[in-house]
Amino acid sequence: MKKTYNKTKYDYIIVGSGLYGAIFAREATDSGKKCLVIEKRDHIGGNVYSEEIEGIHVSKYGGHIFHTNNKKIWDYVNRFTEFRDYHHFVRVNYQDQIYSFPINMMTLYQLWGTKTPAEAKKKLNSVKIKKGKTDNLEDWILSEVGEEVYKTFVKGYTKKQWGKDPKDLPASIIKRLPIRLTYHNGYFNDKYQGWPEKGYTNLFINLLKGIEVKTNVDYLSNRDSYDTICKKIVFTGKIDEFYNYKFGDLEYRSLVHKNEVLDGDFQGCATINYTDEDIPYTRIVEHKHFQPHKKNKKTVITTEYSKEYSRGDIPFYPVNDKKNNEKYKKYKKLSEEDKNIIFGGRLSEYKYYDMHQVVASVLKTVKRELS
Repeated sequence: MKKTYNKTKYDYIIVGSGLYGAIFAREATDSGKKCLVIEKRDHIGGNVYSEEIEGIHVSKYGGHIFHTNNKKIWDYVNRFTEFRDYHHFVRVNYQDQIYSFPINMMTLYQLWGTKTPAEAKKKLNSVKIKKGKTDNLEDWILSEVGEEVYKTFVKGYTKKQWGKDPKDLPASIIKRLPIRLTYHNGYFNDKYQGWPEKGYTNLFINLLKGIEVKTNVDYLSNRDSYDTICKKIVFTGKIDEFYNYKFGDLEYRSLVHKNEVLDGDFQGCATINYTDEDIPYTRIVEHKHFQPHKKNKKTVITTEYSKEYSRGDIPFYPVNDKKNNEKYKKYKKLSEEDKNIIFGGRLSEYKYYDMHQVVASVLKTVKRELS
């Protein structure tokens, strides 16, 4: 896709005000470039957007925890809002029993009564189901922890979350979660972990301070007019949509979030995953537990349902199986031919990024672009 650009008004028009777009705009502006950020939704921040309800900062699109081992990235985000130390703990509800998660010594004690790493390792070795080549999710997890752990924590949740049989998903999805032979039951291992004191929207307000931002603007419906008033476009939306689905739709999963305001404390922790296949939702998030230093008489819970993505829905997770990855390669090759477009972020790169990975990616790109 080659266009003629009249390099007149802006150096960069950034499409999308999520983490990638907001940081690119900040760095480019601080380097003396003139930027315009346009956002399809009525708010900034993308899926990380938060709003205050009953004095509680509620993440509208599900819970987010910033975590990284990279001090430079940690220091960078803390320039724009203060992150209070917060370590994430998740529990699993399976057949009305509560378990520690991700899989650790407490989990295995709850299942089997094993008390030491040696006992747990011996038990795991006795239940592992070796499958030879373990490139799909089911075979990989069975070869690591066996049938009972798989059924209790992974099978039903995975089917609901991804809408596919675990045999048809890549092992990389489950490999992101640790299996520990210690009693450490925090969700992440990273040195730096936190939650923003004033909510995530405050991060974006400060990132975009002094930068022109327009919300409720659909770039793809007006691209001809925007393309002619800038030198380059930074696009953070769906790459298949950008190219009018030339090679077909890339597959995503979407989510439905249902909020309730209740009295008191609902579940005693931020997140409980529901792994029974016949329970329609995947998890319940209680937002006040991201801010345990605050005392609130009310609580806000969000029940999360996974659903098949259709055009017009909010895309959350790329389905990085072989078929979709091969299709993405065609779009990526096409994107590399247009030097006036920078593609970045989870949707444009069709990649499951955590927030710290987005920060690292955009800082690398903007440094290369502005050097």
